[in-house]
Amino acid sequence: MQRLIVRLIDSPNPQALQAALRWLYSFVRPHRLAIGGLLGLSVCASLLVLVQPWLTKLLIDDGLLARDFSMLVLISGLMIVAGLLGTALSGINRYLHTRLSGRILFSLRDDLYRHLQTLSPSFYGQRRIGDLMSRLDGDVAEIQRFAVDSLFSAVSSVFGLVCSVAMLLTLSWKLSLLALVLIPLDVLWLRWMRRKVERDVRQLRERSADMSSFMVETLPVMKFIQSAGQQQRESRRLETLGQGYMSQLLRLQVTEFFTQAVPGTLTSLSRACAFLIGGYWVVQGTWQLGALIAFSTYLGMAVGPVQSLLGLYVAIQRMTVSLGRVMELRGEEPTVLSPGAPQPMPACGDLRFDNVHFTHPGRPTTLRGIEARIPYGLKVALSGGSGVGKSTLIDLLQRHHDPESGRVLLGEVDLRELDLFQLRRRIAVVSQDIVLFRGSLADNLAYAVPDASREAIVEVARLAQLDSLIASLPEGLDSPLGERGQQLSGGQKQRIAIARALLQDPLILVLDEATSAVDEATEREVIEAIDQLFAGRTRILISHRPSTLADADLRFELLDGVLISKTVLHEA
Repeated sequence: MQRLIVRLIDSPNPQALQAALRWLYSFVRPHRLAIGGLLGLSVCASLLVLVQPWLTKLLIDDGLLARDFSMLVLISGLMIVAGLLGTALSGINRYLHTRLSGRILFSLRDDLYRHLQTLSPSFYGQRRIGDLMSRLDGDVAEIQRFAVDSLFSAVSSVFGLVCSVAMLLTLSWKLSLLALVLIPLDVLWLRWMRRKVERDVRQLRERSADMSSFMVETLPVMKFIQSAGQQQRESRRLETLGQGYMSQLLRLQVTEFFTQAVPGTLTSLSRACAFLIGGYWVVQGTWQLGALIAFSTYLGMAVGPVQSLLGLYVAIQRMTVSLGRVMELRGEEPTVLSPGAPQPMPACGDLRFDNVHFTHPGRPTTLRGIEARIPYGLKVALSGGSGVGKSTLIDLLQRHHDPESGRVLLGEVDLRELDLFQLRRRIAVVSQDIVLFRGSLADNLAYAVPDASREAIVEVARLAQLDSLIASLPEGLDSPLGERGQQLSGGQKQRIAIARALLQDPLILVLDEATSAVDEATEREVIEAIDQLFAGRTRILISHRPSTLADADLRFELLDGVLISKTVLHEA
């Protein structure tokens, strides 16, 4: 199959195309037994359609020409059974096909999403989220449709092209009344089913919107998810949303099946009635045998497979474009990886920057020869103008980037030798860009520590001065915050972020302009609470407010990419 596709596509890089197809079919291959079973069901359904002309032959030879009306009734009954079995097989095949397609689709999407979770913030800074959404949604779906649907379409079309027979129809106006009777029945049935179909389609779109909202919510804040070590949690959330979408899609498929199955069954019944009535006419000598054959054959016409094969070529071209767009993302390599054999995470230790240099791609040098030693447990003030690299320095702590040269050490261990997940769990960063998710206040507070007790959540909320907010919410800690907590003030969001960091209980706490949206009185209370709770642990405060940096044990200023030690007020 892969070689055939490569031959059909005039690709400038056939090796890359083959590699992309191998990646694609690595998700199809585990389902080969299910695919084989579905192909078997498709063949059986096609055979039931093809058996109808054979039953027509038996009806003519053994029923009409032999003038055996009892045989005529028997064969007509067999035609009804064949029609019902064909309808049932078609419904089962469609249901199983949808389930298989969904599994492959979400496997493809999950693989791409997990890969995106490994990429650094600089990747997201250079990409449009809408473009990422388009590739995760539209392009992955297009690839899945080709990977599964094209296989069944090709097999069914070839089988139908080889086995089907072109049938011509000449109609009797009297027997055509059967079709006229079916029209109002079909209209009434479809009108009754219309609202159910609309409801199921609307719910399916809502499930799809939930998934789109999840992508829009999480992709822009992948840095925070990485810092909190919640990649697996978000992957599970995506899986849960996918299962909800799949359940609704299958429900819609069942609705659409019955919407189409009833008219199809009525058509089969009308065909049987046509045989009974028309056959009786033939036996009585009032109608020609050829007219009956033509009429019955037209009612059992199959869909022309040639158009499907022509459409398959167009689908290959569309799929190639989508596959190229997806593989472009898959080709992005993570710049930060966990070591194969990580060193044990220090329980404490001094933080040291050893001749650290770093430059963002396409920008002037941000950090030049950073040298600093921060004894464990001190309160550190870091100042500097906007854009001088203060946040970049913190990014190096959490290994969102690695130094181009030099080292960052914790307890004399290079951060690159520590497990990435454990490192980010032990360094909590609260910035002025607060990330809140759809869910309750308690869920947001415990985001980085999902198994935190209720008592611990209540305590950090109290320490972060969230009592008045909790009292104002209708359900207290269990009140939903809505999309990104838009109804909250900047100060409330910052206090939530501070409480969340407190609950994380890290070795190092970084407050990067974290109290900029609260008044100085509230800020003093929050900082005092932090100092009490984190006494004996390292605290790094970044701010333009002198009040925020007061009472620091060490002071540093970042100037022109160089870290300058200003004052040592106290050394533990």
